[in-house]
Amino acid sequence: MAERSLNKVMLLGRLGADPEIKYIPSGQAVSNFNLATSYSWKDDSGNLQTKTDWHRIVVWGKMAEICHEYLKKGSKIYLDGTLQTRQYEDKDGQKRYITEVKMTDMIMLDSKGSGEGYKNSGENYSKSASGPSDQPGNDIDAPPSAKTGVDDDLPF
Repeated sequence: MAERSLNKVMLLGRLGADPEIKYIPSGQAVSNFNLATSYSWKDDSGNLQTKTDWHRIVVWGKMAEICHEYLKKGSKIYLDGTLQTRQYEDKDGQKRYITEVKMTDMIMLDSKGSGEGYKNSGENYSKSASGPSDQPGNDIDAPPSAKTGVDDDLPF
């Protein structure tokens, strides 16, 4: 039997800054941004605790241009992608490694782009299914329960 593997990333979060865009010599666009995902829980003392993780996102082709045009700091998106690790040399000649999410699909969840989804398949570009709309507010460090008013004592 052949070995199976899976490299799939699904994230829902807010951008920490406006996406950057560059064009490689072939003319293809590449965009980078950081995405914050947060979760919260109550500790043993009943205090609300929040943890925010940051994810480096890379996007290629037409979707990179869409991200640059429509996404801004604080924008809420859902994305699908894969993890990729690449090697580079820093300014001192040291080998460095970076792991990032290579985004393949996206749904913009802010009211301005409410539910507009985009699928990236090479150079092809097409709209995909719509998604839910977002509640107002752009505080990327606010725990989800603070936005929804849900008070959940579950430890997970």
